[in-house]
Amino acid sequence: METVILFPAIDLKDGLAVRLEQGDMSRATVFNNDPALQAVAFEQQGFDYLHIVDLDGAFAGKPVNRASVDRILSTAGCKVQLGGGIRDMATVEGWLSRGITRVIIGTAAVRNPDFVKEAAKKFPGKVAVGLDARDGKVAVEGWAEVSELTVLDIAGRFEDAGVAAIIYTDVARDGMLKGINWDSTIALADAISIPVIASGGLASIEDVKTMLQPRAKKLEGAIAGRALYDGRLDPAEALKLIRAKKAQA
Repeated sequence: METVILFPAIDLKDGLAVRLEQGDMSRATVFNNDPALQAVAFEQQGFDYLHIVDLDGAFAGKPVNRASVDRILSTAGCKVQLGGGIRDMATVEGWLSRGITRVIIGTAAVRNPDFVKEAAKKFPGKVAVGLDARDGKVAVEGWAEVSELTVLDIAGRFEDAGVAAIIYTDVARDGMLKGINWDSTIALADAISIPVIASGGLASIEDVKTMLQPRAKKLEGAIAGRALYDGRLDPAEALKLIRAKKAQA
């Protein structure tokens, strides 16, 4: 991996930037009434790639917070990967045409893997797969349901399919500031050829340091949410470590 990426997360619910605890829509904390201003703030801090989730879309099965995403794209200059409610080719094409760098397909990757393969073939480098797990089993429909399949079962389907990345979230840790489940994330990265992005529970600069260790060399990066919003993670310190690591490469 040339350099790892720290993706600040903007989760959209009712047009607001929120963070959930363990994927529970009833446990949402609003961190910014204007997601576009939040995106600009992240850009000014030095981030160049955002991770956006349309939470309402994940439950509805179709885009819901399109207006907020459009404002982010027109206001901030960052690249954007976006997930939530992307279940058909028209939605993939719609988001990419609006300026999204790459789309993240979650539930449909479990329900309809052929769709993901078709999209990845049609849009090389533009399609990522989001795999969210509870106790190692993949959760779908906005994390409301848990399947019988393991993360590796699903990820293995997409080897050689042209998928740009697998975003792996440990739902139990998401929004809880307990630290990323590095052991299972790194084990997944080591088991497949697709780059893996760690998600769920990033708590402090220690997580960033772990991401930069040799054992995590196959990771593309990690997603930071609540720790950035509540100040537990200093963006300047995190980005300085990442730049220093890149300079050594």
